[in-house]
Amino acid sequence: MASRSDPPRTDSQARQYHPSDERDYIPLGDHGLIGNLRTAALVSLDGSIESYCVPHFDSPSVFARILDKDKGGHFSITPMIPFTTKQNYLPSSNVLQTKFMNDEGVVSVTDFLPRPPMSGSSPSKPLLQWLIRRVECVRGGLPMQMQCAPAFNYALDAHVTTLIDDDTIPTDALFESPSISMDLRYVTYTESAGDGDEDGSPNVVLNLLDLSKKGHKGMGVASEFELKEGQGVTFIFRIVPGSPDTSGFWLEQTPANTVPPTPDVEVKQPTFGFAAPSKDSQGLKVDTNVVVPHEDDKGFAAGVAFGKKLSRRAARAGKRPTDDPWLTKELLCKLLSTTNRYWYDWIRKSTYTGSWKESVLRSALALKLLIFEPTGAVVASPTFSLPEYIGGVRNWDYRFSWIRDSSFTLYALIRLGFVDEANAYLEFIFARIRDKNPDGSIQIMYTIHGEKDMEEIELDHLDGHKGSKPVRIGNGASDHVQLDIYGELMDCIYLGQKFGKPLAYDDWVLVREIVDYVVEHYNDSDLSIWEVRDMKRNFTYSKVMLWVAIDRGLRLAEKRSLPCPNRNKWLVARDTLYEDIMNKAWNKEEKFFGQSYEETDVLDAAVLIMPLVFFMQASDPRFLSTLKRIMKSPEKGGLMANNLVYRYDTKKSGDGVGGEEGTFCLCTLWCVEALTRAGNTDRALLLKSVSMFEDFLLYLNHVGLCTEEISDAGEALGNAVQGFTHVTLISAAYNLSRTMHDMHEKTA
Repeated sequence: MASRSDPPRTDSQARQYHPSDERDYIPLGDHGLIGNLRTAALVSLDGSIESYCVPHFDSPSVFARILDKDKGGHFSITPMIPFTTKQNYLPSSNVLQTKFMNDEGVVSVTDFLPRPPMSGSSPSKPLLQWLIRRVECVRGGLPMQMQCAPAFNYALDAHVTTLIDDDTIPTDALFESPSISMDLRYVTYTESAGDGDEDGSPNVVLNLLDLSKKGHKGMGVASEFELKEGQGVTFIFRIVPGSPDTSGFWLEQTPANTVPPTPDVEVKQPTFGFAAPSKDSQGLKVDTNVVVPHEDDKGFAAGVAFGKKLSRRAARAGKRPTDDPWLTKELLCKLLSTTNRYWYDWIRKSTYTGSWKESVLRSALALKLLIFEPTGAVVASPTFSLPEYIGGVRNWDYRFSWIRDSSFTLYALIRLGFVDEANAYLEFIFARIRDKNPDGSIQIMYTIHGEKDMEEIELDHLDGHKGSKPVRIGNGASDHVQLDIYGELMDCIYLGQKFGKPLAYDDWVLVREIVDYVVEHYNDSDLSIWEVRDMKRNFTYSKVMLWVAIDRGLRLAEKRSLPCPNRNKWLVARDTLYEDIMNKAWNKEEKFFGQSYEETDVLDAAVLIMPLVFFMQASDPRFLSTLKRIMKSPEKGGLMANNLVYRYDTKKSGDGVGGEEGTFCLCTLWCVEALTRAGNTDRALLLKSVSMFEDFLLYLNHVGLCTEEISDAGEALGNAVQGFTHVTLISAAYNLSRTMHDMHEKTA
């Protein structure tokens, strides 16, 4: 049974954009993602940075246009005449390319966050916290417009904008907010002499951009310029060296660079912005040729003085700070080359040889973007508060590391041969286990730095994507009791020691304590995987995963001959829990497993996990009956519509949130994998799983990425990029491909 190749992407890019129109929200699916294992940025099809938090995933946003089209902040590069657009990743890379096309010409924008070259398993040079946008004309000519309008701290903080000239670079735009200073620089070039400057480079001049009528609290900058074939300009948006969120690394570690004489920095023109809030300043416009009142008495004057001090120190030493190298065309070309090479070298380590390889490897590259390299933590998504239903209230911040999501992510990466990430995450999680709560429990999620505090706050000043309010940061579910996480955690540890680093004795003692905790609490109720916000119940999914936790503990003890003083107690608890699930979660009249012991009449797609974690065989009549019920339409009491699966009926099962939602990608892919496993004994179900999986691939966006949910109309919903979706895509493809291969072998 041969599968079709990866389906063509739906061409959501074919529509024509008119720059004269008032720009509305771009659909959630019409974005690509770039990142550097510290943070990530969403890039829209029309060339705008829509979401960017600096310097880390969970830092306040600098650009958040996707959540407020007027005042959220953006960094856009677009033609000034009508155009169509195409967007793609460079092969085997997370470097993103957007092409603007018109009869008059074609311009390409290449976006990336630099990654240093690899030396072994770690970077060989310091990381540059830069956002680089390389603009090139590849045919004809096009008039272009660039706008850089940051809105610091979720558009709450005012900032001062200053245009500066020195003798080593073109005009530099400096943006100073109370918490961080950033600047925008650029380098122009041409492949052959022609129109423009004397060397043929395009004429690019930065001017102030006043968007205060739209709600901005500081000036942006803009530039209009003409690009002809062979001409280009690269914009660099970066944290100013010496800002509180950066640390300097000097070039003692690398070959010394000879620097030109120390530049004289001067203000090019009187520049007006907004002073940072303070007791003496109420956000009025000020002339930034004088000292600007900032918190901690730091402003433009102090920033420039500090920059001059660093430059003079570097000149005396004959060296240049590694986080502030000279900007040249050669440097920027090298950064692009090394970044592209980094991603290529990483993905080529994959051991996957099955079907749907393009989609699987793109999902792996997407998951890699969700890893916070300094700690090994994995974020559920790099975005926050994107709606699960347009106009709805289900808008959550996913920029944290869930035990559940991270464990599934590591499972997927291990399956593809990426064990370094698994080992790094296990180190992160064992550090959390050593810092358990006083009662022996662990949290369901942590910050990417390993912290426990994630206070949920509503940002009422932001409109939300297409009016979907409230916009939330932080997550109120962080203190939830969700007992299923122990199953995902133990499964991750089991797979990690099986395919990665062996389990040390001291770590095994910690694991035993986790299993002992589970044995003491497996009869407790909880809020489970869907993080309901009304009341605790005995959710079937949680009970299954608690069984997994005990089962994996027993397997570890047996396969590694590890001491297990409470082995008999574990065995009794595991078997008792199994019997309870079969008796208390089973709806005898309707013939399906219910959502909880209390509500066996409510259907929940989460129970599809049963055969995936080896709780029961997919061919078991009870599971097959449940599967077939889920695959009915909602009108007939099921959860499937157009080959896509809902989590549960939100009208029938209260969750304390309210509002509507779309079909859940995770549940759809769990259904594919359940069908695959059932297909071992029923070829018709295997054929159905192939058809359903390939239908799902049609809902990936133009660059192979997916959000959390899909609307009835096929539009992307929820936070993007959603790690759980790509995890289950990899798992479904892996097992479906393997099952198909095994069946071919049997019939050959």
